[in-house]
Amino acid sequence: MAATLHSALSAYLVTTYRPDREFVDGAVRERNVGERSHSQAQTRVLELLRANRHPWNIVALPELRVQVSPERFRIPDVCALREDSPYEEVVTHPPLLCVEILSKDDRMSETLERVDDYLRMGVACVWVVDPRTRRGYQHSLDAAYEAREGVLRVPSTTIQISLDAVFEE
Repeated sequence: MAATLHSALSAYLVTTYRPDREFVDGAVRERNVGERSHSQAQTRVLELLRANRHPWNIVALPELRVQVSPERFRIPDVCALREDSPYEEVVTHPPLLCVEILSKDDRMSETLERVDDYLRMGVACVWVVDPRTRRGYQHSLDAAYEAREGVLRVPSTTIQISLDAVFEE
């Protein structure tokens, strides 16, 4: 099984998918993307993070492959790397923040599996944004909760964005 898995991983790393796909324990998985509400929320989160990149000392990027473990590659909708993180084509050092924007076909169990992968890798915070309900959720190793006050934050930093800003037209 390990030889097959290694072969599948090698093929994944040299294959171009449109849209890009994740690799989880030997399986290439499609991602739910392409809806306008998803795209708008993703764009706004990225814009808000990039607008504050200097004061927050971050680099914000969309849909970047992140190797969360030897056999798993995830593709967060947006991730924020520390400005001094090493330059990597495929990220192997934990981002500061990963953001998942929900699509109508996303399942809670699959979303939480992604969140857990990021947190196990060492990502400080994961935001899950639902464009249909206009709600946001914040996950860390210590807690998971809905951002009822309307602000998503990265603990122990000054990074924060308002959900109103994410969903403004």
